[in-house]
Amino acid sequence: MQLRAMRGIRSCMSPTESFDIIIIGTGAGGGTIARRLAPSGLRILILERGGFLPRERENWDTKAVHADKRYLTKETWYDRDDQAFSPYTHYWVGGNTKVYGAALLRLRPSDFGEVRHYGGVSPAWPIGYDELERYYSEAEWMYCVHGERHRDPHDPPASRDYPFGPIEHEPRIAELACDLRDLGLRPFPMPIGVRLPNRPREQAPLRLSHFDGYPDVTESKADSHVIGVEAALAHPNVSILTGALAQRLVVDSSGRRVVGVEVLRDGRIQTYHGGTIVVACGAVNSAALFLRSACDGHPNGLANSSGMVGRNYMCHNNSLFVAVTGEPNPSRFQKTFGLTDFYRGVPDSSLPLGTIQLMGKPDPDTIRWLQGDRLPGLSAEDILAHSIDFFLTAEDLPDAENRVTLRADGSIRLCYRENNLEALRRLEHRLMITLDSVDRVRGRRAATYLTAKLGVSGVSHQCGTLRFGIDPRTSVLDTDCKAHDLDNLYVVDSSCFPSSGAVNPSLTIMANALRVGDHLLGRLGAGAAVKATGGVARSFVEARA
Repeated sequence: MQLRAMRGIRSCMSPTESFDIIIIGTGAGGGTIARRLAPSGLRILILERGGFLPRERENWDTKAVHADKRYLTKETWYDRDDQAFSPYTHYWVGGNTKVYGAALLRLRPSDFGEVRHYGGVSPAWPIGYDELERYYSEAEWMYCVHGERHRDPHDPPASRDYPFGPIEHEPRIAELACDLRDLGLRPFPMPIGVRLPNRPREQAPLRLSHFDGYPDVTESKADSHVIGVEAALAHPNVSILTGALAQRLVVDSSGRRVVGVEVLRDGRIQTYHGGTIVVACGAVNSAALFLRSACDGHPNGLANSSGMVGRNYMCHNNSLFVAVTGEPNPSRFQKTFGLTDFYRGVPDSSLPLGTIQLMGKPDPDTIRWLQGDRLPGLSAEDILAHSIDFFLTAEDLPDAENRVTLRADGSIRLCYRENNLEALRRLEHRLMITLDSVDRVRGRRAATYLTAKLGVSGVSHQCGTLRFGIDPRTSVLDTDCKAHDLDNLYVVDSSCFPSSGAVNPSLTIMANALRVGDHLLGRLGAGAAVKATGGVARSFVEARA
């Protein structure tokens, strides 16, 4: 394992070397664009502040992962009242995708236009769904998505089918899906990115288990490390430097070009030089990097002539919703369907509500927190044995005062005031009355519902902060995700999002990274080289064929 993980690393790398492209960050955006650019022959350096996440039995140990927070950052951020908190974020090769649930959904075409909500209006994107569609399809194949077209009532148009059929429901979840269909709803197979081996039909079905919120010791989860970075490192022109925290971007005397990246590694500052810089640190850290890079030519932060760097932070209105039923739920992997029947409204609401999806089983401490003084006499383990667990997502709206700033000591302050909460409240109520109807039809006592909205530390769906647009006065990046104010600085994480939609952001980040990668290949004259080499390293999908 260790030899394979170390491929592509050169410990003797010198900061005097110059690279054609430097990519900062290896999450959904950085890992994907690294794979896209790797066959070009261009000299590429990937900088990652974390290391390779160890493959160890603690990957699937609930206490180690959740109670001991073994893989979470130890970093402290501060909220708008300057109160310290621990962000739910992970610094490893692969970024937050190392522990994501791999739910890979597309934004809907309407999300790219202006949309009215309870809390206001979400703005239009500077590109349309049609411009991303082929990249969505490519990302689904790259990340081995299992799903089924036309079952989602708001399924966007697609030029290709999913590479693999849906993951089979376990019996309790199959029963619930059937009950929901009987009520006239349309539960659809959740598109999940996972690399499952071919198995003969006569063999027992393969069951996933610790997945959502856990690292995957088997590397079956299609994260940006195993799908993106490892494929990129198979090319001799690509190197990675781990434990390398990008501190500042250094510009030339004109103020129009980034010429280097100052990196803190092993207690020393070193500068690495590159012709094109691609930032993919996540919406919070990318904005912080731009702000830390203030200089004479950019006194308010790099690429900040608009004053928009760090502003319009979004993270979704996300809620944990645990239905404690009278029936056992022995499911080991229940994250196999979603509901978007309420995405664009319901009969008593013409305004959007959001997405409901099943999630991985919560850990006992989360259940105890949700339980409070309810259900006395039931332990967390009793509740987990009978619960069906949902993750609800309603859109939050961009607000210029929701922003990333830096404190005097350089630490991150995340100022966030919730909005559009009515949509989440109505979505929760809609799920409650739906599940009550299921129980009534089956003659069972109604479930007890334990719910909680994620707070400021829940940054898994972070986006905004460096929005892209046509007008340099109101946006940081242009439509190619290049900084308006600089000639060679690009961003490929979710910070470019003008609005958040109400689906997980990962697939949109991946698709946009492929789009920006193609732009860079064309701009740098390397597109022909990629085409001549067949594009990318042989994919998992091709290997199974």
